[in-house]
Amino acid sequence: MTKEQFLKQLQAGLQKLPSEEQKDIMNDYEEHFFMGIEEGKMEEEIAHSLGSPQQIAKELLASYHLEKVENTISTGNIFRAIWAVIGLGFFNIVIVLGPFIALTALIVSGWIVGASFILSPVLVVVDSMVQPNGFAFFQLFMSILLVGLGIFIVIGMFYITKLSMKGFVRYLNFNAKLVKGGLKND
Repeated sequence: MTKEQFLKQLQAGLQKLPSEEQKDIMNDYEEHFFMGIEEGKMEEEIAHSLGSPQQIAKELLASYHLEKVENTISTGNIFRAIWAVIGLGFFNIVIVLGPFIALTALIVSGWIVGASFILSPVLVVVDSMVQPNGFAFFQLFMSILLVGLGIFIVIGMFYITKLSMKGFVRYLNFNAKLVKGGLKND
């Protein structure tokens, strides 16, 4: 593969990055070729030593999105980082997507339980309207107890959600380093 072919394939793989990032990366790889040619190497030899431009683009894309999610944790950034890490290898579908779905299900269910406990007095009022003879103070007091418990659950879920997001970002970083082979010296 020639320098031009290599750079063209790399550029195609980097289209999802901002143009400034693309220019920096392309300049770095052009410099690799320039230095290699100065050392007397052929373009094909340099391209072979650098590896697959598509895989390089996937790794750079994953690194970019992981860095972005570390700086600003948002749902969109996490999803982009997840898909970028999954793109590094087919096996990552199981390793990344499985834990993400499980963690998301646990967090969503925690929020639902907390919200339903907080809204339990509304159900007691609706029940007393539908069945006026069935009103019991026990139900009212239990619903008030559930409100207090629900408030604690919601507060706890707030902190658990923040911690889980940070932990999952760390897991994504670990997985990306593992796929790239960066854990050899760690």
